[in-house]
Amino acid sequence: MHPGSEFGRRQSVQILQAGFRTSLVNASSEAQNAYMSTTPNRWTKASVYPDMWVDPDDDPRNTDGRSPDGEAETQLEFIRDYRSTLRMKCEGLDAEQLAMRSVPPSTMSLLGLLRHMVEVERDWCNWITADETRPSLYGGLDAAFSTSGADADMLARTWSDLAAEQATTDAEVAKYEDLGARLGESQIAVRELQIHRIEEYARHCGHADLLRECIDGRTGQ
Repeated sequence: MHPGSEFGRRQSVQILQAGFRTSLVNASSEAQNAYMSTTPNRWTKASVYPDMWVDPDDDPRNTDGRSPDGEAETQLEFIRDYRSTLRMKCEGLDAEQLAMRSVPPSTMSLLGLLRHMVEVERDWCNWITADETRPSLYGGLDAAFSTSGADADMLARTWSDLAAEQATTDAEVAKYEDLGARLGESQIAVRELQIHRIEEYARHCGHADLLRECIDGRTGQ
């Protein structure tokens, strides 16, 4: 083969590769521009610490005094704080916004998360009181997302159901002072159940961060 032919072929390949890379860059830029044009500007109500949701004086998670004593009280404080965080992520939105599936292709919405946690709270209570199992309210954990809609009455019922299920679970757990006590048919320890409750709320608060930012741009811990 003549050396010039090999050089010409390499040069042609390099030109094709360069053109392909340029196409990718252009496509990426177009996609990013389309995304930016439909994404709300990021903002926060916090001024003291801009990475927070609100200023310290307005934050219900801030409590005066010393940190909780003991393992059980620490667990309860984390559960309360994450519940408050999820509730705060929904503040200032109407039923239509709360029902938005704002991070496609996920079917999650903030209303769906609230309804999911209603089912989860009832599930936890059933773990404790296996002999008094109560049925699902919305058709199951996944149905809590898929059946959520922009309905003010559904939203009001969801808030009411969530408060009731949280109170019921808390009351059942409070019957056991020993964190090592085994509960229900599964014989899960109180300690493990409490840690699982913290984990579940914390994970979904992370989902709520993204959902809320994509709805109206509001950010903050």
